[in-house]
Amino acid sequence: MARSFAERSRETELMDTEIVSLDDYRACLKDLSTVNALTFTHRPILRWLDNATRNLKEGERVNVVDVGYGYGDLLRKIHDWSRRRKRPVDLIGVDLNPMSEPIARAATPPGTTIDYRTGNVFDFRPERPIDFIISSQTTHHMSNAELAVFIHWMEQVATRGWYIADLHRHPVPFHLFRALSWAARWHRFVQHDGPVSIARSFRREEWEGILAAAGLPAGAAKIRWHIPFRLCVSRLK
Repeated sequence: MARSFAERSRETELMDTEIVSLDDYRACLKDLSTVNALTFTHRPILRWLDNATRNLKEGERVNVVDVGYGYGDLLRKIHDWSRRRKRPVDLIGVDLNPMSEPIARAATPPGTTIDYRTGNVFDFRPERPIDFIISSQTTHHMSNAELAVFIHWMEQVATRGWYIADLHRHPVPFHLFRALSWAARWHRFVQHDGPVSIARSFRREEWEGILAAAGLPAGAAKIRWHIPFRLCVSRLK
């Protein structure tokens, strides 16, 4: 039976439901970081941060919270970006899975200051106001209603803006990724969950409805398509 991409799939991902060892989960996250590198996943966020901080004073410190950091590769990319731009940045990661924290810490070079935390982001109590909140490849794990609540939370907490990077639901990336992940012999979670993630992801009109449900006025957030088959949603204040 042919798969329909007309609506978001409700199929669950193995990494959300299956209990595995720390080493097994580490192997999964490491392969996902390889996928992120090969598909330029972090490039739109780094470009957005460039734009978002362009008019700040030289040397002005900002902080960034990454929700659902996984392997921590995005936070490490932002750390490298901050060094290149000579922009002081305090980096905080919040992830629901308790295995992500030790895995991300172990993958982070000594001297790279990133505050990895475990917990529900709605219970997160920052020590000082948060400038930017980002989330990459995480929101497709949520229902539309859960995502609207998450966006409303970001809108309330982020003083300067927020950015969501996620996938565009389309048959082309679905079938290409399934073939690529099999050929590359990536972790079984990646082979199974990658296509499911694409099937669970979004189209522009769905994002528009979710933003409206979150209480954002029309046009307050920007929805942009990026190569390869990414739909990213951002808000600058």
